[in-house]
Amino acid sequence: MQTITIYFDEPKLFDPSNINPLSGIAGLYFIFSKSIFIQYPFDTSRLLYIGMSERKTNSIGSRLLGHFGGKSKNIGLVNYRKIEPLYFTYINFEMLRNNWVYRIEDLESYFILNFVEHFGVYPICNNKTGFEIMNNTIETHFKIDWNYFK
Repeated sequence: MQTITIYFDEPKLFDPSNINPLSGIAGLYFIFSKSIFIQYPFDTSRLLYIGMSERKTNSIGSRLLGHFGGKSKNIGLVNYRKIEPLYFTYINFEMLRNNWVYRIEDLESYFILNFVEHFGVYPICNNKTGFEIMNNTIETHFKIDWNYFK
């Protein structure tokens, strides 16, 4: 079994000018607040949402634009954005393809469940579980830098 440490890229302002260049990229994305710390059971974090784009035709760019404009119907993200600027970062699935043999959906589940392990519950604006990945034998484990969202 191998362990890969995940570090996140520079945060980007959650704004169409930063989102548009991500059309055609599949992977995971993370939306977080500028200064609001959510008190989760085990620790605090600015992370609000973990999402994914499973294919290039429904890219990270189009998914983020859906959240930005409210088309995704995630009222939590819409309301947090009314209070203060939000930020995002992402992971291009192509970067992990050689080390992750499962689907992007399973990678998202892995990250969500890892968040639960560290913080006690799902990110506040996520509304789905990730237990499907637990049915697989995982050869690659990720050490995720959740401190990025502190």
